[in-house]
Amino acid sequence: MTQPQPPVPSFYFPAPRSQTYCSQCGSKLSRLIPDDDNRMRDVCTHCGAVHYQNPRNVVGIVPIWENKILLCRRAIEPRFNTWTLPAGFMELNETLSEGALREMNEEAGALVELGQLFTVISVPYAEQVHVYYLAKVLSPALDPGPETLEARFFELDEIPWDQLAFRTVSATLERYLTDQKNGQFGIHEFDMAPQTSV
Repeated sequence: MTQPQPPVPSFYFPAPRSQTYCSQCGSKLSRLIPDDDNRMRDVCTHCGAVHYQNPRNVVGIVPIWENKILLCRRAIEPRFNTWTLPAGFMELNETLSEGALREMNEEAGALVELGQLFTVISVPYAEQVHVYYLAKVLSPALDPGPETLEARFFELDEIPWDQLAFRTVSATLERYLTDQKNGQFGIHEFDMAPQTSV
């Protein structure tokens, strides 16, 4: 008899930021500023553990094949059915470049030669830092994974700007087009503020 399989999650998300119980002893946590700190933390007054929260890193690639950009159409939320660069949350025990290459393999299945660091984007309102590398695609063969509905190459003047999933993707592609036009690629470090409602 086969065991029933758990349902496929329709939404992938990191562990919640707020905690209720201490992961060290199981006691209820308090929100307070520790004596040797300057900001609110989740603190266990029973065992003394301080539960620090830090920004999450998103790593990805700007993959280029014969002056075309490879984009992936998302099969998951958030932003289901929109286009993105191959990217995702960095895993424990991997470097930035290892994470970027893993995401490329998982989302597009493309063979690439990793190039220079390209954009480093602080997104404080989302508690994230997004990092993108340039990469040369070595073969047009693609094998997208389950998080991708479709992977395809776009001419530079065919990028679906109004269907891009994330502002960091748009900002990275804008800088790529500018640098490509100027014939020199730099490293772009900048902050992204929250969108203001009109």
